[in-house]
Amino acid sequence: MALTGIEILKMLPKKNCGECGVPTCLAFAMKVAAGQAEIGACPYVSEDVKEKVSEASAPPIRTITLGSGDDKFVFGGETCLYRHEKRFEHPTGIAVMLSADMDPSEIDGRLDRFLALRYDRVGVELKADMFAIKDVGDSQAFVGLVEKVRSKCPDASIILMSEDPQVIKAGAETCGKHVPLLFAATASNAEAMAEVAKETGCPIVVKGENIGETAKISEKLQADGLKDLVLDTGARTMKSVYEDQIVCRRASVKHKYKPLGFPTITFPCEMTDDPFMETVISSILIAKYAGIIVLSDLQGDLLFPLLLERLNIFTDPQRPMVVQEDIYPINGPDENSPVLITCNFSLTYFIVSGEIEGSKVPSWLLIKDTEGLSVLTAWAAGKFSADLIAQFVKKSGIEEKVRHRSLIIPGYLASIKGELEEELPDWKIQIGPREASHLPPFLKSWKPED
Repeated sequence: MALTGIEILKMLPKKNCGECGVPTCLAFAMKVAAGQAEIGACPYVSEDVKEKVSEASAPPIRTITLGSGDDKFVFGGETCLYRHEKRFEHPTGIAVMLSADMDPSEIDGRLDRFLALRYDRVGVELKADMFAIKDVGDSQAFVGLVEKVRSKCPDASIILMSEDPQVIKAGAETCGKHVPLLFAATASNAEAMAEVAKETGCPIVVKGENIGETAKISEKLQADGLKDLVLDTGARTMKSVYEDQIVCRRASVKHKYKPLGFPTITFPCEMTDDPFMETVISSILIAKYAGIIVLSDLQGDLLFPLLLERLNIFTDPQRPMVVQEDIYPINGPDENSPVLITCNFSLTYFIVSGEIEGSKVPSWLLIKDTEGLSVLTAWAAGKFSADLIAQFVKKSGIEEKVRHRSLIIPGYLASIKGELEEELPDWKIQIGPREASHLPPFLKSWKPED
């Protein structure tokens, strides 16, 4: 059960030193209780207190981190059954299966597709996340494949799959500081695999024949001191894996059942030979509630819908997608380039900036903070009014960047043209097109008003 701010305060040194970045210990304790600060930010708190507070405030599903540096993949950490209750924390990982006995050209093809199939949407790069590398009894080939993946796809996280603990250990050592996921501790090898996990400091998958056996192995490994676990319930049909995901989430979130309080890994690639059916199964598991899905291969027309589904599901419904208020130069503008203004709703920004970029016309794009509202909604809410636009233009510094004084506003704001000219007497207000797709021809024929 989570600790209250007062309970945390009782365990703090009460120095009110401010070294944690918060003026008082009480304020710091309240932030820790609310999940807005880490207990480790206090330089004077003991390790026992850190452990106690961390355990008490930990989410019902443990957070697992793979990779290293800027190329980390984080999953788990979930706190609710339904997205509308709060939010889903960490997007489902998408992995691609590689086997040490594959033809080298097939391996190269999968690596190439991993690097090539990347998409930019509202400023977020959508891509697959990792490779599952499978041992087939040749440890040298296995380690060589791990080295190849690390060399060619350094941002990919890695799942090491072998029944031999020593092969797993060799693969983990090859990864170095780039933390892999070890697969898997079973009823027959749990002790040996647990030792490898302890030696390497890597998270490990618990794999049972069914969800009950998985929970027993999980409980055993936790008693042995392992904390970073991932669950594979052994289900390999759409119906059974779907049911197991729900049981695991409900048991951990609603009933605080610790043996199942970990993210899961699933294998759509082992459930069907049909790429389309594999995609259907994957789409279900992204929604309910897989931590990682492992695909047989990547195919653009099948991967992109999964990436888009994942983006939508794991976008916080209570937080608008916004970009920072600022001046954005596009296509290398100069002092004679047009100046446009719009709101900071992410989708609006990326559509407008994309059309400007496509026009090849050097331009200045002013982004006004409208708290993530679109143009008309922001105007109706009084957050994109003439006086606020004028204040932003004056303080933005755009007057120092251009010689002319012509400002292009969205066509939907034509009604505020006169009011805006009164607020900005030195500027001429030009009405831009209503649709962003009409910006290229508009900009190509643009001239500043005298």
